[in-house]
Amino acid sequence: MIGLLLRLVESSDPDRLRRALHWLYGFVRPQRGAILGLLGLSLCASLLVLAQPWLTKMLIDDGLLAGDFPALVKIAVAMILVGILGTLLSGLNRYLHTRLSGRILFALRDALYRHLQRLSPGFYARRRGGDLLSRLDGDVAEIQRFAVDSLFAGLSSVIGLVGAVALMLSLSWQLSLLLAVLVPIEVLWLRWMRRKVERETRALRERSADVSSFLVETLPAMKFIQSLGQQQREAQRLEGLGQGYMRQLLKLQVTEFLTQAVPGTLTSLSRACAFIVGGYWVVQGSWQLGALIAFSTYLGMAVGPVQSLLGLYVALQRMTVSLGRVAELRDEPARVESPATPRPFPEGPGELCLEGVWFAHEGRAEAILRGVDLRIPGGCKVAISGASGVGKSTLIDLLQRFYDPERGRILLDGTDLRELDLAALRRRIAVVSQEIVLFRGSLADNLAYGAPGANREQLEAVVRLARLDALVAALPNGLDSLLGERGQQLSGGQKQRIAIARALLQDPAILVLDEATSAVDEATEREVIAAIDQLFAGRTRILISHRASTLAETDLHLQLRDGQLRVLEGETLDHDA
Repeated sequence: MIGLLLRLVESSDPDRLRRALHWLYGFVRPQRGAILGLLGLSLCASLLVLAQPWLTKMLIDDGLLAGDFPALVKIAVAMILVGILGTLLSGLNRYLHTRLSGRILFALRDALYRHLQRLSPGFYARRRGGDLLSRLDGDVAEIQRFAVDSLFAGLSSVIGLVGAVALMLSLSWQLSLLLAVLVPIEVLWLRWMRRKVERETRALRERSADVSSFLVETLPAMKFIQSLGQQQREAQRLEGLGQGYMRQLLKLQVTEFLTQAVPGTLTSLSRACAFIVGGYWVVQGSWQLGALIAFSTYLGMAVGPVQSLLGLYVALQRMTVSLGRVAELRDEPARVESPATPRPFPEGPGELCLEGVWFAHEGRAEAILRGVDLRIPGGCKVAISGASGVGKSTLIDLLQRFYDPERGRILLDGTDLRELDLAALRRRIAVVSQEIVLFRGSLADNLAYGAPGANREQLEAVVRLARLDALVAALPNGLDSLLGERGQQLSGGQKQRIAIARALLQDPAILVLDEATSAVDEATEREVIAAIDQLFAGRTRILISHRASTLAETDLHLQLRDGQLRVLEGETLDHDA
């Protein structure tokens, strides 16, 4: 099957297409039982459809024209029963088909989403959010439609075509030659139109991604747009993107119309020819009227499946575009993986050791960390300062293994981070940053996001430690109050206190505060940090800030400059340079 598809599709990268088709087949294969059942129902439904014109022929020739009323009644009853059975089969088929289609759609989307979860922050920095949504939604749905809908449409078309041709030949082999002329012309026309359909489908997907990216970018920033009075400007941008999408959509519609219109016109001409020749035979008395009507019906039933099969050829090109776009995401490598057999997580105070660590972001020639050698004893309260852009946040990303060093290694309590289970490592290193992530849901859900098993008492305890009491008291349902999307109704300070409480509940071995208290006043900051010091006494705490008060009263003060971590004068540290 995959080999046949590869022969039907001309691809600039056949190896990628082959891998993508194997990936797609992996989701269809587990549903083989349901697919076989639906194929059986489709076969029965197609046979019932083919029976109706033959019963019409018998009704006219053997009942009406023969003057046999009992035969007329029997045939009419048979037609009613066939119609009722066909309706029941159609309803059952539609229900089972929808269920199967949904299973495969969500399995495809789930697999792609899980792959995206493994990719580094650098990947998301390079990609537009709207483009990812377009591929995850529209392209995956297009693939699913072809994988399921086209399968059953193709089977019904083949059954209909074979049955209709067989019955046409039994009625008149001479008139059946019309198909021998009609089908090759339609095949050549569809093949000629294929490249245009593929090109314009890809362009339409890109225009759709432009609109999605615009909405993803501007909706969360609406307050900022309003504050600068730029609503009209952004509305005009959306209008321009919408017009570009509409122009491309209309181009594709015209192309698809021409693709289907020419075969449809040829079909009408063929049926007209069949009526002229067959009608002459009926007038001459060499053929029966019922046979002519049945033949004309079967001709339409034969040409319809031919058009459907040729339409599947066009659908294949559209699916190939979507499959290629999804394959680009599937082929994006996960640069950080959990080891197949991770070492037991070390039980220690959170000692960190950097040995000859070099790192440069992708696309940048200059390394942001250059041979850093450093040992931070466990349980220390460490301050890290430095100018913006020198790599402080990158250093934290390395600790959580969003990236791995290009050279050197990082040890946690004597164990290389690359030898530890990735999920366990990230649970043991809690990071609270300026960019606070809040989800739609209750305050309790957001607090317990990193510790889903937390009970009510634990939630209330971290609320007190992070000084969230006033916020909880002000909300209508306390901890069970729903937060809006991204917590937009909360102040920056409230969001940061929620993030701090969430980190406390996570109970990590290492706590990193990356500008985490920048939105609260200094008095509140001192109280929060004092609570953290009390709760995390004996465990490693890393504070990154531009505020001098945040970095005061630390055991160690490090400065990141020129790719090196240096102890500021007056501090002591076991430091190997």
